[in-house]
Amino acid sequence: MSKTLFYLLMLALALGTPGCARKDALDDIEHSGKLRVVSRNSPTTYYLDKNGPAGFEYELAQRLARELKVELKIEPAFSLQEIFDRLTRHEAHIAAAGLTRTESRAALYPHTLAYDTLVTQVVYRAGKFRPRQVEELLGMRIVTLANSSHAQVLQELQQSALPELEWEELSEGDTMELLERVDSGEAELALIDSSEFEVQQSLYPRLKVAFDLTEEQDMVWYLPPGPEYSGLLERINTFIAQLKATGELARLRELHFGHTEGFSRISSHTFTRKMRSALPRYEALIKRVAKEYQLDWQLLAAIAYQESHWNPRAQSPTGVRGMMMLTLPTARELGVDNRLDAEQSLRGGARYYKNMKRRLPPDIKEPDRTWMALAAYNIGMGHLEDARILTERDGSDPHLWSEVMQRLPLLQKSAHYKTTRYGYARGREAVTYVQNIRHYYNILQWQDISQQQALPPVEASDHLPARLGEVSLKAL
Repeated sequence: MSKTLFYLLMLALALGTPGCARKDALDDIEHSGKLRVVSRNSPTTYYLDKNGPAGFEYELAQRLARELKVELKIEPAFSLQEIFDRLTRHEAHIAAAGLTRTESRAALYPHTLAYDTLVTQVVYRAGKFRPRQVEELLGMRIVTLANSSHAQVLQELQQSALPELEWEELSEGDTMELLERVDSGEAELALIDSSEFEVQQSLYPRLKVAFDLTEEQDMVWYLPPGPEYSGLLERINTFIAQLKATGELARLRELHFGHTEGFSRISSHTFTRKMRSALPRYEALIKRVAKEYQLDWQLLAAIAYQESHWNPRAQSPTGVRGMMMLTLPTARELGVDNRLDAEQSLRGGARYYKNMKRRLPPDIKEPDRTWMALAAYNIGMGHLEDARILTERDGSDPHLWSEVMQRLPLLQKSAHYKTTRYGYARGREAVTYVQNIRHYYNILQWQDISQQQALPPVEASDHLPARLGEVSLKAL
């Protein structure tokens, strides 16, 4: 039986069985006080970090739950098939999992307005053969996720133009496993959503985009089949439209993906190499100092890398030295006697960063507070304030890093810096400084999370002895 026929049968059973009429989904959510959402476990959708649930799709769903004044109950699925199976069985109200709109899916499941777009990219390992058009995919070892829109694109290519095209589908893998296979040489190509590759490329700096396989595709949420979901669908569409109109959706994207913009593959490769060679020598020390100053150790490590590449003897032509590249006057002010002592330097840098953060206005909230403290660490509190004033003059919000970072480079232009209290500053460098640290911080966090990532449930029968399995079947 084909998958499409299976879904149609399930739909017919759900809608056509006498006495099985379902109550309105929106009423059910409000009555139960719970919004049930199924998602994928990935850095672009939903994952658990040290503070609890996180991810772009999680944040969107959490905002919807708050608007509906209910609790969000989000559960991970370990395959795309499982996501749609749960919708078919009405075990979730929404699938929020970075899913593209396809004709086959839209024929079976209601879907929302598009809240973003992406393209399907063909990814290869640098130094290996790079295909540049679909005809060159023939004979190559290609991997993709089972039941994905990518697999559908390959099927369409096979049926229309390339009957000899072959590929492997992973039923319970994720995009990270696809990238691992290409990185290790087990596969030559992987099909990945552009948004996912943008975020995860930093972990696999040897991988590059060969070419875009599709035009832009809409990203949507899917709902279970049935007329009882029409009210919920209308409410979600209004919610998405409002997020777009207010700019909140763009701000949320910047929060989760802004750190990847403009970051080179070479920089990522250098960072991942240093993570293996230099970081292990100082990781315990960084963690200890971070704990003393109540900082995320990954943030302190990211700052130290940006400053010195974790080199305690680093020195610049301007005279700043050490792991945190402190000036001599700053070191004296912070009580650092030996700038080349890694522990003293880390403590001095942590103290200086905390001072910057403490001096910011109290109405700047996280995570913008962290990014602005880093900008002040680099450029000084006075110049940061000048940029915030320029932001306010433009009618934008000086409490948001995404707005302030656009005005910092103006401090290099005389038409603007002449109107400020502290004058000229290398504002563009400050933006690069913060964005680099955000990128390193994200890599370190995701590396930590991926090592502790939950595995898909294992079927009990996989661990039963053959004889015991036979006995159980006979008993049934």
